[in-house]
Amino acid sequence: MDLTPLEERVAHLLRAVDDLSDTVARQEREIALLTRRVQMLMEREAEREAQGPGDVPIDRPPHY
Repeated sequence: MDLTPLEERVAHLLRAVDDLSDTVARQEREIALLTRRVQMLMEREAEREAQGPGDVPIDRPPHY
């Protein structure tokens, strides 16, 4: 019985699993980075809201 075709399929499947594992690990790092950035932006916005109305005057258009 020739096992070569099965060995080739197993080798391809192992490579696919390794590639997918690398992809998942990369995506996990990216998600962690993006989560930190979103948290930072949320904290920054919360600080702005806590300071009260902004110092930037809003000019209403003439039709108001």
